[in-house]
Amino acid sequence: MKGAAVEVDASKVRLSILGFVAFTFIGYFTIGLALAVLPVFIHQQLGYSAMVAGIVISLQYITTFFFRGYSGSIVDKKGPKPAVLLGMSGFALSGALLFVSYLLRDQHALSLAALVCTRLVTGFGEGLIGASPVNWAMLATGDEHTAKAISFNGIASYSALAIGAPCGVIMQRSLGLGSLGITIIAVGLLGLLYANSRTALKGDTNMERQPFLKVLKKVTPYGICLALGGLGFGSISTFITLYYSYLNWQGAVLSLSIFSILFIIGRLIFESFITTYGGLQTSMACLVVEALGLFILWQANTPYIAFAGAGITGLGFSLVFPALGVEAVKLVPASNRGAALGGYGLFIDLSLCITGPLIGFVAGSFGMSYIYAFSAAMVLIGFLLALAIRLRSKNRS
Repeated sequence: MKGAAVEVDASKVRLSILGFVAFTFIGYFTIGLALAVLPVFIHQQLGYSAMVAGIVISLQYITTFFFRGYSGSIVDKKGPKPAVLLGMSGFALSGALLFVSYLLRDQHALSLAALVCTRLVTGFGEGLIGASPVNWAMLATGDEHTAKAISFNGIASYSALAIGAPCGVIMQRSLGLGSLGITIIAVGLLGLLYANSRTALKGDTNMERQPFLKVLKKVTPYGICLALGGLGFGSISTFITLYYSYLNWQGAVLSLSIFSILFIIGRLIFESFITTYGGLQTSMACLVVEALGLFILWQANTPYIAFAGAGITGLGFSLVFPALGVEAVKLVPASNRGAALGGYGLFIDLSLCITGPLIGFVAGSFGMSYIYAFSAAMVLIGFLLALAIRLRSKNRS
């Protein structure tokens, strides 16, 4: 009977977490809808270079970067609900701007300008939604479920991308880019209504809070390691469609979906490794697997081998964020948990922000065929940094 009770409690915890990370799913579904469509739209329909396409896509992560800290401050002072409400409003507005860009598609410069605004507002929404649902889940279920909440939050984001990307391509081909804008508006408004219906929760605001910059300094080594690992995901999400087009292959969207599916499977199956082996050791193993997947993608001579490379990359990247995040959160008091997760999350935004122009520069300077070799090298540097952090921690203890 005791075992059955524990199982019921575990199921309640999972359901509670899922109820909150649903906001993450909603937000990243709207992001995924445009993810595989916009680079091709900018490059082929508006006539701009691959580097310009990469820069415009990456603009989203500039505002995400700046609003992560703001979101963490809201969470720690007022609770996650206000941040989620603002984030959903941002996604709805981004859909309206995307529709404007579609209407201006024959005026290339104005259409691109509207897309720039779209990406910046999307970044605002992502910045506000980034750490808010997971903090809401942690407040509802307790500190002991931190790793599970972070893992489920990641599953929500990447499953949303895996579903949103092919849906966006299908909708764009059937109904045009404008249909994506309308859909994003509707989904954002539904998320806003759902968030408004949930009970607000707030942490202990009486505990002494550290300044955000002090918190950021503590999590920075883990964040840099995360940023290097994030280059693998960024290079696939931003450039896989152009990479397949360069090689005259079909199935770029399927490759992105396989990446996301293996990412989700990795989190579901291997989540306990963080508790069993520790965050640093788990992240090191994951970074090696991610680099291997990128190497396979670089060496692939058929789209099917490239599918395998993308899948292995997703499997490797699956636990990097929660494994390092669990270690980062341990460095600050509970009153700064929102700021810690927000500050830590800044580094994945920074990674994705620089991925577009950086990988675009590599493609322009050395050729499109070398972008995944470069990404693999950056991920291996992340592994070496994680190893250095682990050795330093051992020496201190």
